[in-house]
Amino acid sequence: MQNLKYAVTQKHPVINVLMSGVGGQGVLVASDILVLVAMHAELDAKKSEVHGMAQRGGSVVSQVRYGKKIFSPLIEMGTADVILAFEKLEAIRYLDFLKPNGIVLINEQQITPLSVFSANIPYPQNIEELCRKKTEHVVLIHGIKIAEAVGNPRTINSVLLGALSNFLEFDEHHWMKAIAERVPPKTIELNRQAFEAGRLGNESIG
Repeated sequence: MQNLKYAVTQKHPVINVLMSGVGGQGVLVASDILVLVAMHAELDAKKSEVHGMAQRGGSVVSQVRYGKKIFSPLIEMGTADVILAFEKLEAIRYLDFLKPNGIVLINEQQITPLSVFSANIPYPQNIEELCRKKTEHVVLIHGIKIAEAVGNPRTINSVLLGALSNFLEFDEHHWMKAIAERVPPKTIELNRQAFEAGRLGNESIG
């Protein structure tokens, strides 16, 4: 599936990427970086975000659209090319946005939402199965283990961007430039290493 890549073409003028996760995982920084990458590639890009309960561990979602010309930042149901889920439950929360045979990238991390925990509702154990009913293109990523191997679990967003980069047609130097512009200066090299480790995937943790 590594050969499956989305590029802006006349037949595919807009790429839609939906990122979802939990407050504190760096979803919004990751979506900012993707917008910058698209702009460095001389494309138009827009994003929208919802993070009202983010500081309480609530769901965070950011929609990124890029192409030759983008008029709206909102992704319509059933049109997302890629869903990048920073947490397993978030993969199915927004699965209806995925287009047929789109790509779902799932970080193998479980963070039980407060609403589920307080209501004593079992955490779903068949998330991968549910995603595969929608598409055969499902990738599981040991994001936290990779980030820890790099040296800091807080680089999880850069790890997952590295995984995402395998499926988007952008030159690596665009990613490196965008990361340098968006993360704190003292963490640039660490985040670049995390990106490269995420690009290698689970191979980087042996």
